[in-house]
Amino acid sequence: MDDSTRRSLVGTLVATLLGALVAWAASDGSVTVGSVPVFAIVGALAFAVNWVAFIPANAAKTEHFYDLTGSITYLSVTIVALLLSDAPDLRAWIVAAMVVVWAVRLGSFLFRRVRKDGGDGRFDQIKLDPLRFFMTWTIQGLWVLFTAAAALAVITSGDRADLGWVAFVGIAVWVVGFVVEVVADRQKSAFRADPANKGKFIATGLWAWSRHPNYFGEITLWLGIAIIALPLLDGWRWVVLISPVFVWALITRVSGVPMLERRADEKWGGDEDYEAYKASTPVLMLKPPTKG
Repeated sequence: MDDSTRRSLVGTLVATLLGALVAWAASDGSVTVGSVPVFAIVGALAFAVNWVAFIPANAAKTEHFYDLTGSITYLSVTIVALLLSDAPDLRAWIVAAMVVVWAVRLGSFLFRRVRKDGGDGRFDQIKLDPLRFFMTWTIQGLWVLFTAAAALAVITSGDRADLGWVAFVGIAVWVVGFVVEVVADRQKSAFRADPANKGKFIATGLWAWSRHPNYFGEITLWLGIAIIALPLLDGWRWVVLISPVFVWALITRVSGVPMLERRADEKWGGDEDYEAYKASTPVLMLKPPTKG
């Protein structure tokens, strides 16, 4: 067994075990179907959807439906959680609506982008190795479960509580994050669509406030959902606060900011305007640009 095969197998196993552990812990206080916690059911569903989607994707050696499948997974676990839970209250319907709106918007946006670009460069080598490709689909299942954990905890909770000031704070935080993400994505799409900007980096609109405003919005909206969930958390259910922490760690330490910063440095490093933009603009947090 070569190193690549070993890493793929270990990565798949670790991702599956982590998902199982979080699903087990977050099932504390979940409503049940028979004796099976609904949270555990939707946790397993997050992986199942991606494993099924992997089959045709691997046969065609294509990543075109990877992001779309991610969105479908969010929609699937959210809808199934609603259907299997006992009389979801207003808090549950609100977080479910938040996840659905976000998933439909971002999934369609990413799918159109991949179709327009002709592919996703991250998968050029990965999709040629079935085991490594399968690992990425397994990781996406884990990604969905971790990211949506707080929302799923609200929907599947056996406890219900009236909306209070904490929930309204969470809703406001989510709205801010969602608006920032949508506006930033649209601004960048419009910038890239203009032939005059070919080969240039964007430093206008929200991109003058942050080098990655869309990621700031992403982290913020999931933080909002975690805040909404707070009044329902006790015992092992506190584990669902992994949601915003996971999103933050993934974006800032793994596949988001580091990768894009490296690509930008390779493309524009040494350019006077780019270096000035990089020196004056925060990586993630929003900061009004200095007028000079």
